[in-house]
Amino acid sequence: MAKAVKKADLPRKTCAACGRPFSWRKKWARVWDEVRYCSDRCRRAR
Repeated sequence: MAKAVKKADLPRKTCAACGRPFSWRKKWARVWDEVRYCSDRCRRAR
């Protein structure tokens, strides 16, 4: 069984729209290099 990763150890980025930091999410696993915004709201408001 795989060991769980602590939330503090996940990669982080800064949102291009609001400037707030956000953490890696499992749904972004394949496209993490392309993720620029923390939410759909920020992506729409760019």
